[in-house]
Amino acid sequence: MSAAKIEKTPGPLSGWNELPRKLVAMEVFERVFVLAIFIHFLMKMLGRSAAEGIEAAVVLLVLAEIIPVVMVFARGPSSTLSQKPSDWLFGMAGATMPLLAIAPHVTPLAPAVLCITLMMLGLALQVAAKFFLGRSFGIVAANRGVKVNGPYRFVRHPMYAGYTLTHIGFLLMVPHWQNFVVYAAALTLQVIRILREERVLSQDPSYQEFAATVRYRLLPGVF
Repeated sequence: MSAAKIEKTPGPLSGWNELPRKLVAMEVFERVFVLAIFIHFLMKMLGRSAAEGIEAAVVLLVLAEIIPVVMVFARGPSSTLSQKPSDWLFGMAGATMPLLAIAPHVTPLAPAVLCITLMMLGLALQVAAKFFLGRSFGIVAANRGVKVNGPYRFVRHPMYAGYTLTHIGFLLMVPHWQNFVVYAAALTLQVIRILREERVLSQDPSYQEFAATVRYRLLPGVF
C-alpha cells in the first residue's frame, strides 16, 4: 500500500476551553518563548547591514525561520501535548538553536548560486511540508494528526529535511565557526526531536501503518 492510500486521521485537537489550565499555560508559554527568540534573531539579522553578497541568503534564512513562528500561532491546541520536561527541552532547543546563526563578513565555501539554490530547495520543501501539515504544526511532541501526502510520501519528516538543506546552504555561504556549531547542534537536536515525536505518534495505529510504508525519517537511504 502506498503512503497516499493510507487514510488520514484527524489530530486530537481540543478547543482552548476544553483543555486543563496546565496545558493552556504550556501552549501559551511555547508561543511566547518562540516569538521572543525569533524577534531577537530578526533584530540581529536585519538590524545591521549584512556582509556584501549574502543579503539574499539572509533574506531566505529569515523567511525560512518566520514560517514556523507564524504556524505556531496559527495552530490549534492539542490535548496530547507532551508534558515531559525532556520533550520540552529538546523541542524548544531544536526550534531555537538555528536562530543563533550569524551573518559576518567571511569568504563563502561554495559559489553563491549553489548556496542560494540549496536554501531555496530547502525553503520549498519546508513550505510544502507545512502546507500539508496545516494547523498541525508544533514545536513540542504531540499527536496533531497523521499526514501522509505530498513530501510525506518520501520521508516521514520532510520539514526537518528542508531545514537541513537551508542550513547547509547558509553555512556554505557564511562558513563561520559559530554557524557550524549552531547547525551541527541543531541537526543533532532535530534527530532527537524526531525520535521523541515518533514515540508519541507511534501510539496511533495510523502512524504505525504510515511508518511501515515510509521507511526513512529524514534522508532516504540513510536515516
